[in-house]
Amino acid sequence: MAEVVKMPKMSDTMTEGVIAKWHKKVGDKVKSGDVLAEIETDKATMDFESYQDGVLLYIGIEEGKAAPVDAVIAVLGKEGEDYKAALDGAGSAPAAAPAAEEKPAAATAPAAESAPAAPKVDLSSIPATVIRMPLLSDTMTEGVINKWNFKVGDKVRADDSLADVETDKATMEVVGYEAGTLLYIGVKEGEAAPVNGIIAIVGKEGTDITPLLQDNGGAAAPAAAPAAESAPAAAATAPAAEEEKETSHSDGRVKASPLARKIAKEKGIDLNAVKGTAEGGRIVKKDIEDFKPGATPAATPAAESAPAQGSAPAKPAAAPIVLPSFTGEEKFTERPVTQMRKAISRRLSDSLFTAPHFYVTMSIDMDQAIAARNKINEVAPVKISFNDFVVKAAAIALRQHPAINSSFLGDKIRTNEHVHIGVAVAVDEGLLVPVIKFADNKSLSHLSVEVKEFAQKSKAKKLQPNEMEGSTFTISNLGMFGVDEFTAIINTPNACILAVSGIQAVPVVKNGAVVPGNVMKVTLSSDHRVVDGASAAAFLQTLKQLLEEPVRLLI
Repeated sequence: MAEVVKMPKMSDTMTEGVIAKWHKKVGDKVKSGDVLAEIETDKATMDFESYQDGVLLYIGIEEGKAAPVDAVIAVLGKEGEDYKAALDGAGSAPAAAPAAEEKPAAATAPAAESAPAAPKVDLSSIPATVIRMPLLSDTMTEGVINKWNFKVGDKVRADDSLADVETDKATMEVVGYEAGTLLYIGVKEGEAAPVNGIIAIVGKEGTDITPLLQDNGGAAAPAAAPAAESAPAAAATAPAAEEEKETSHSDGRVKASPLARKIAKEKGIDLNAVKGTAEGGRIVKKDIEDFKPGATPAATPAAESAPAQGSAPAKPAAAPIVLPSFTGEEKFTERPVTQMRKAISRRLSDSLFTAPHFYVTMSIDMDQAIAARNKINEVAPVKISFNDFVVKAAAIALRQHPAINSSFLGDKIRTNEHVHIGVAVAVDEGLLVPVIKFADNKSLSHLSVEVKEFAQKSKAKKLQPNEMEGSTFTISNLGMFGVDEFTAIINTPNACILAVSGIQAVPVVKNGAVVPGNVMKVTLSSDHRVVDGASAAAFLQTLKQLLEEPVRLLI
């Protein structure tokens, strides 16, 4: 009889798994113990073995796709056997039923809504254009009208700045890019409007703009703008987004459109040297594009009139500095978030935003530890690292300070009498934390071997779930990267995590004299719901004493 194969729960925090690779295809014979697939969990990518013999009749999840724990991913049985009954019995068929039921529901909803809809007015025949709140920055959701430069009834040109808009980053000008009469102002000075919301209407004097406002739901639903309006709205938005400018300019006395200022800045053109052709001598885009550096500046005639009044001859104007324009291409790549990164994101976000972190940093003199390590490595069967010293010292210190070896469990605080230290290991996809069980009872050599094995397993994706569970304290060591100092986010439900930096050769004061020294900084991140500042400081003080006199580690 055919048997279904379900997505296994391969870690205590796993909720779904991704089929990284199928090792068998439909029709292949499978024996008990054969690797069916590689499954990417929230902690590692692991081999999934079959527990029965048979022929692979059905594969329910494609490579690269995710499935929740206990979902059917395959069916094994006898060759030629009908596996549909097994799928129906596992409840996979009903799971697809709601999707089928959604189609008619989705189809009927628009029909019901469209019944009372009134015929739309042809807005393209109305000689007016809606001006909407432009997207002036990538994070902008709304803008505040700081100042209107025109009032209803005023004539405006295509390059006129209609208003100053305050965004989340700066105050910028909004240009309508339409010539005509300002027929409507939808937002008062000091009030906000969402991006794409109606802020004004420009058109032929005397035009009835009621259909434009009604079609937009009284400006309450700007996102539902009709296609007829989309072209001018886009024309008002896209150029405006290009017209970002600082709130102050050294050439602020020069009348110029925002776009003209932007192009002039990119080309290194001094606006004082450009003659404006728009109304009132205003400089527009065309003036910048037609400007030649050798042209006579607009201010030159005034300067030449000075000698006629009996004053000293004017000095020749310095040639403006012209910077070469540079155009680059923006590129990026995207990749789907892996299960491991999802887990890291979820767990660390929960930790940082739930547990009130505080940090205590201490400097440790590592001269004696360096000397002890050199002596030990002369006789030890394995090479001892400074990380092994830190793990051993932390384990001993945790026995003396049980509050640090605790966990916050919501309605209670658990003080652990055993010492299980998690050691953070960086891998290509993120971070794994294998756990050294009963670290306080193990020798430096034992710790060294175990840490190295875990590191190799982590990089080879061979860590088992039980090897990453049960930590009571965590150590994150970036010393090998030469990091001076950093803080780490607590690996919940642990109450603390120790961030270990590199050993730095620095001048230190010993016996009243400045001498060369080797200093390592460590930072303890603590959950203030469990640990107080004094407890954290006392733990670090013990850790410091153990590392500065490493003979204590052997007692």
